Amino acid sequence: MPDKLTNVTLITSFLLMRFPDDQVLQKLYASFFSLVYLAALMGELLIITLTTIDQHLQTPMYFFLKKLSLIDICYISVTVPKSIINSLTDSHSISFEGCASQVFLVVSFAGTEFALVLVMSYDSYAAIGFPLHYETIMNRGAFMQMMTASWFSGFVYEYIHVADTCSVHFYGPNIVHQFFCDIPFLLTLACSGEQILEYVFIIISFCFVFVCFTFMVASYVFIVSTVLRIPSPQGRFKTFSTCMPHLTVVSIFSPVYIAYLGLNSKSPSSLNLFMSVLYSLLLPSLNPVIYSLRNRDMEVALWKFFGENVTPSI
Repeated sequence: MPDKLTNVTLITSFLLMRFPDDQVLQKLYASFFSLVYLAALMGELLIITLTTIDQHLQTPMYFFLKKLSLIDICYISVTVPKSIINSLTDSHSISFEGCASQVFLVVSFAGTEFALVLVMSYDSYAAIGFPLHYETIMNRGAFMQMMTASWFSGFVYEYIHVADTCSVHFYGPNIVHQFFCDIPFLLTLACSGEQILEYVFIIISFCFVFVCFTFMVASYVFIVSTVLRIPSPQGRFKTFSTCMPHLTVVSIFSPVYIAYLGLNSKSPSSLNLFMSVLYSLLLPSLNPVIYSLRNRDMEVALWKFFGENVTPSI
C-alpha cells in the first residue's frame, strides 16, 4: 500500500475550530450558547406541549409546527452541546465516527426541515385557496404522507452528501474551520483531486433549495392573488396574517442557507462564523418566537396552559 494511503488511515480524529482563544472569552461564548440553547429547547418544548394537549390546535398546520419544533430540537442538539463542552473543557477534538455522525444528523435534519417548510407552504395554499375543500385536501392520511415524504427527502438528501463525503480520503491537517463537522469544511481536507466533491455538494444543495424555493414562491403567488380578491381590507389582512409566520421563516431561512453555500470554507473568517451560528443556532431559536407572535390560537392555548382564563387581544 502506498505511503500516502497508509498515512491517510492514521487520521482518526479532527480538531474543531476554537473561538475565541482567550479562556475568559471562551467561557462567555459557552455561556451565551448555553442560554440560547436552553431558551430554544424551552420554546420548542412549549410548542410541542401546547399543540399536543390543546384540542383547538389539532389541525394540520399545528401538526406540522409540532414536527418542525421536534426537528429543531434534534438539529440544534447535534452540534451545540458538543461545542459548549469543548469550550468548557478546552478540548476540541472529535473522532472520525463522531464527526461522521454529526454530518449524518445535521444534513438529515436540515434537509427534512427545509422539505417540511415546503409542505407548510402547501398547507397555507390549500387553506387560503380552497377553504371549502381544505379538510378534504388536508385529511389525516394526506398530511401524514407529506410528513413521511419530508423525512424521506431529508434522508435521501443526507445519504447523497454523506456517502460522497465518507468515500474520500483525508490527510493532514485535520483542523476543521467550523465549530461542528460540516461537509464543505471537511471536503477542503480531502486528498488532492477529490475536492471536486465540494462542488458536487454545492450544486446538489442549490438544486434542492431551488426546487423547494420555487414551489414556495408559486404557493405564495397564488396566496397573494387570492387574498387580493377579498373585498374587505380587514379580511385581506386577517387572511394573509395567518401565513405571515411561515413566510417570515422562509424569508430568513432560504437566503441564509443560500448565502452559506456560497461561503469560502477554506479559511476561517468572521463571516463564516456568523453565518454558521446564524443558521445552526439562532434560526432554530427564533422559530418558537416567530410562530407564536401574534398567533391568537397559540396565545390562548398558552394562557390556558398556565391556568389563566384571559383571551389576548388580536
